[in-house]
Amino acid sequence: MQTLFAILQVSTLVLVLVLLYRPLGEYLARVYTSSKDFAVERGFYRVIGVDARSEQTWQAYLRGVLAFSLVGVLLVYALQRAQAVLPFALGLPAVPEGLSFNTAASFVANTNWQSYSPEVTMGYTVQLTGLAVQNFVSAAVGIAVAIALVRGFASRRSGTIGNFWVDLTRGTLRVLLPLSVVMAVVLIAGGTIQNLNGFTDVTTITGATQTIPGGPVASQEAIKLLGTNGGGFFNANSAHPFENPTAWTSLVQNILMLAIPFSLPRTFGRMVGDHKQGYTILAVMGVIFLASFSILTALEARGLGAAPMAAGGAMEGKEQRFGVFASTLFGSTSTLTSTGAVNSMHDSYTALGGMMPMINMMLGEIAPGGVGSGLYGMLVLAVIAVFIGGLLVGRTPEYLGKKIGPREIKLASLYILVTPTLVLAGTALSFAIPGVRSDVETTSIWNPGLHGLSEVLYAFTSASNNNGSAFAGLTANTPWFNTALGVAMLLGRFVPIVLVLALAGSLAAQDRVPSTAGTLPTNRPQFVGLLTGVAVIITALTYFPVLALGPLAEGLS
Repeated sequence: MQTLFAILQVSTLVLVLVLLYRPLGEYLARVYTSSKDFAVERGFYRVIGVDARSEQTWQAYLRGVLAFSLVGVLLVYALQRAQAVLPFALGLPAVPEGLSFNTAASFVANTNWQSYSPEVTMGYTVQLTGLAVQNFVSAAVGIAVAIALVRGFASRRSGTIGNFWVDLTRGTLRVLLPLSVVMAVVLIAGGTIQNLNGFTDVTTITGATQTIPGGPVASQEAIKLLGTNGGGFFNANSAHPFENPTAWTSLVQNILMLAIPFSLPRTFGRMVGDHKQGYTILAVMGVIFLASFSILTALEARGLGAAPMAAGGAMEGKEQRFGVFASTLFGSTSTLTSTGAVNSMHDSYTALGGMMPMINMMLGEIAPGGVGSGLYGMLVLAVIAVFIGGLLVGRTPEYLGKKIGPREIKLASLYILVTPTLVLAGTALSFAIPGVRSDVETTSIWNPGLHGLSEVLYAFTSASNNNGSAFAGLTANTPWFNTALGVAMLLGRFVPIVLVLALAGSLAAQDRVPSTAGTLPTNRPQFVGLLTGVAVIITALTYFPVLALGPLAEGLS
């Protein structure tokens, strides 16, 4: 019965995504290529002094991204520090400095890592005007950067890649906002709460008093998932019945996380004038997703030990209303996108099962990845794959009519080195610095030994890849982790964006070269295999040693 339920869930998810692929992908392409502006958009451009018809170089585009994001960090930080005097603060005090920095960096970087219990830390004003706003605009920034890179491939000697302020505005007002309104209503119909009730004291059947928190959950839940943000209104995230009440709302949340990332390849194909290229990228994303989900499900469902066998799988940390299959599907979706939301606790997975969400993030979250970040991450890997393919056949590497020269391959190589450097350096420093190590081992790690290493490794993997999920056995609200993870989130978000926009500018400055008999075809199954292999091999060579010290050693011991 459980197997049939799993097959129905996965089949429904795939069917919905197939039905959304073309219309949503085409709509996104029209949004970012249209020459028409809405009245509200024109008004916004006048207020900020932007000429919507003016194209930007990659340097100007980057300055817009960085300036906008810096202002976002400062505003979210200020709101948290001023919480005690804000309306709808629910009597909660100001958020401490270190935690305020960590949270501001987290939400602006589209990571949504939470080193706190949201329902007893953030009032409604901070949640709605700070965190929820960043859920929209940080996702819009990710899509804008991906579209800029696509324009680089599609342009001919233009030297420009669009206008950041136009892309940001259209992504927010034409895509994320209307879809979030619709899906918030769907979630409310499914039982997700939406109110401003604050804290309500109730008497339990035993006569005790329990405090029940309320809040505008459905509205934040919709964009949390649609924008692959992941920060929950409650500490239990999507395992909380107020956020995710039933099995069918859990499936809806999976669809929300995957809808835009899996549709962007269609947008890519439309904008470069070759839909087969979009199908190639989609195929690689789909192969990796299905392989990861299948392995994780097998590891969690095989039920080694008396208790898992009796329960029908490793049920520790999983909600009974979801079971193993809905939990592993959600966990795979969350970590293969950059969402980080959870409907089960990854720290409670089996040792090898807990390794799979970690590997999903180590892949760069490209299958299908976050909104925008998944597409541009996959396209950077495609540049690497084309270069390798060119070396194998002795031809000058080309991709979509653009030559992949020394500048392009240097930028792509630096891109794939950024997050591994942050992950491995952050993990190493946590154990190498004597004072930090003592604090980490005595204050933060609940599970010493091999699993403790896995908890710290997972934290830096999640932060550096802008995911936001966590092994819940790690206490991260400490001076070291608030600072180190906050820095990792900012560098893990914006250094790759710098490199992607520089690559977009380099490609946009080129003219298209015609295909010849020596051109490597990039729209055939062979290239799907090559690109998939490149993604897996790069991850394996980079992270295998540290995985052998943590989850692999724990799982094989």
